[in-house]
Amino acid sequence: MINPGDRVQWIYAADNKEELQARYDQWAAEYDRDLDDEFGYVAPARAADAFARFLSTDAIVLDAGAGTGLAGVELAKRGFAVIDAIDLSQGMLDEAAAKGVYRTLRQVDLTERAPIDDDTYDGCLCVGTLTHGHVPASAIDELVRVVKPGGLFVYTLRRDIIESHGFGAKHAELEAAGKVRLLERGDPFQGLPKGEPDLVYNIWAFRVL
Repeated sequence: MINPGDRVQWIYAADNKEELQARYDQWAAEYDRDLDDEFGYVAPARAADAFARFLSTDAIVLDAGAGTGLAGVELAKRGFAVIDAIDLSQGMLDEAAAKGVYRTLRQVDLTERAPIDDDTYDGCLCVGTLTHGHVPASAIDELVRVVKPGGLFVYTLRRDIIESHGFGAKHAELEAAGKVRLLERGDPFQGLPKGEPDLVYNIWAFRVL
């Protein structure tokens, strides 16, 4: 059994997406408790606050990389009522379903083209998923594609991988192509203040054009 405090690094050590999926499936039942008790996970609430500043609560929302639904719960607390969830791990989605905040839940690999039509959502929120060892910067193209013009894309990102993992370049590419406009790069914060206090995050908010 993996020590709860070591599970984040155990997840990042997965060699491929099949192993990553299996590890998240295995962790799913204890995920919420571990993230709260061991890490003091605050990113879902911080991201939902940013999301709610830029989008009305009658929006149709995609929670991409929803996991066990922590961000969906935070969105629901802020008044959003139509939220769909996608994630690589069916075990995590099963936990998310039990929270009762999602309209639909689908197992989707965000490193591939999503089975979602263009311009489907008013907004997309992605918390803790676009990062090293998980989903690369190239996936932002897909998440922007499924958002309607005038809609919102918000995601969390570790500051230390913005340039090294191509996120800064992806932002610049999409802005130069006229696909998004930066609304806000939020103030830096500790996303996991108890367990990994040295990791600092920003919340990025873009208007889709």
